[in-house]
Amino acid sequence: MKRSIVFFALLLLGALVLMSSCKMDSKKNVPIAISMDSLRQVRYQHMLDYPLDSTAIPRSLNWADSTVHRVASNDWTSGFFPGNLWLIYELTGREAFKKRAMGWTAFIEREKRNGGTHDLGFMLFCSFGNGYRLTGNSAYKKTILESAKTLSTRFNSAVGSLRSWDFNADIWEFPVIVDNMMNLELLFEATRMSGDSTFHNMAVAHANTTLRNHFREDGSSYHVVVYDTLKGAVKEKVTHQGFNDDSAWARGQAWGIYGYTMSYRYTKNHAYLAQARKSADFYLHHPKLRDDGVPYWDFDDPAIPNAPRDVSAATIVASALFELYGYTGNTEYKAYAEKVLGTLKSEQYLLPSEREAPFILDHSTGNWPKKSEMDEPIVYGDYYYLEALLRSKGN
Repeated sequence: MKRSIVFFALLLLGALVLMSSCKMDSKKNVPIAISMDSLRQVRYQHMLDYPLDSTAIPRSLNWADSTVHRVASNDWTSGFFPGNLWLIYELTGREAFKKRAMGWTAFIEREKRNGGTHDLGFMLFCSFGNGYRLTGNSAYKKTILESAKTLSTRFNSAVGSLRSWDFNADIWEFPVIVDNMMNLELLFEATRMSGDSTFHNMAVAHANTTLRNHFREDGSSYHVVVYDTLKGAVKEKVTHQGFNDDSAWARGQAWGIYGYTMSYRYTKNHAYLAQARKSADFYLHHPKLRDDGVPYWDFDDPAIPNAPRDVSAATIVASALFELYGYTGNTEYKAYAEKVLGTLKSEQYLLPSEREAPFILDHSTGNWPKKSEMDEPIVYGDYYYLEALLRSKGN
């Protein structure tokens, strides 16, 4: 606690010392850049100070009653909070974040044999993957490889995809969601680490199947494609989190852009690059994309402009477009990503310093159809924001 008090005092002192040399906001008489940078550091400190608890991993903040929604390690979002700490360690170089990241990461290890979820990439690679990348810990590598083996058990060769959810099995014979593209990174990396091409081949098959069936002519994506397990034929194309089956759910578009950009990184398959560009162009040129770069939760919600925003969609796309810019040289991609980072470096999006919650950004939307996590801080919005900050330094 004493260290936290000293840290906050130093941040505030630094801001005051630098005020005279910064451009002032005429309405609030505070230095714009310095105050926002200091506020972000305070948000990091709240994350560092959050008490370790293997059954209470931070997921989101409920504004209505100011409670943190906490989850166990088997929740699909469990890997993001340790991942956030690893990324802050990379951004700041502060050993305290590394130590805390290791503590939270250890809680996720038990999921390496959890064959009941397709989200092992989110869970294990955001945590152990970043940990291995930053420390070279051989135990982390073993966990990653075992997780990849577990994930591969969900692959169906007739469909050519990893199964997504197991619920609704009486309705959806074999559902595949566009989000599942993100979990392919675990498989691609497992081949790179082990030399076993089985993982890579499964990832490619899944990406190819999704490429054929998930995208509309305009570059937008369906959320859920349901297959039969005998011939791999498409049975229906529906949504679970979008406004309706034919709408463009913003985070779904983000998963597609990111997923195919990442898949191109590992394969250099130009069909993947073309899809990433087509989906990015749909997103960037959509007439209902907000001027500040943060989309409404679904581009087709008739309540626009009174619909909730989704910061998480913006940060996922921003991170992806920094990478996509590197492959294409298209400055529009870089400009959007930089716009988002600029937008989010503001009081409108950064949580206030006095809010003692382990999050950075407000205004993400989790599951609108279920009215769950509506317009509030959500852990994966922070994760891709931090990743985008890191990627911005290389562009």
